[in-house]
Amino acid sequence: MGLMDTDKTLPANRLVFDVRRDLAMVERFRTDLEGLMQEYGLSDAEKRALREVDLPALSAMGMHPYFLPQVSRLFKGAGYNHNQSEAAQLYAQRMGVKE
Repeated sequence: MGLMDTDKTLPANRLVFDVRRDLAMVERFRTDLEGLMQEYGLSDAEKRALREVDLPALSAMGMHPYFLPQVSRLFKGAGYNHNQSEAAQLYAQRMGVKE
């Protein structure tokens, strides 16, 4: 899936777009993910994929490619991003990236 496969109407896209820009929403993502997903109207499949950090599934649903690593950062933190950070490792693992 690539940029041209992005589903601009996918609620998960809007959720990640909004959350990554607002520290209060980042905190809510960490403390009330279920409520936030409900508020944004995510489908059951989107909720399951987000809970499980199933990046390939989110990609197949039409999540913007830029948001996929953002999801791993929301779960593992965005401080001091580098190839060995927890967020980068989670992204690589879930996307099947080989070292």
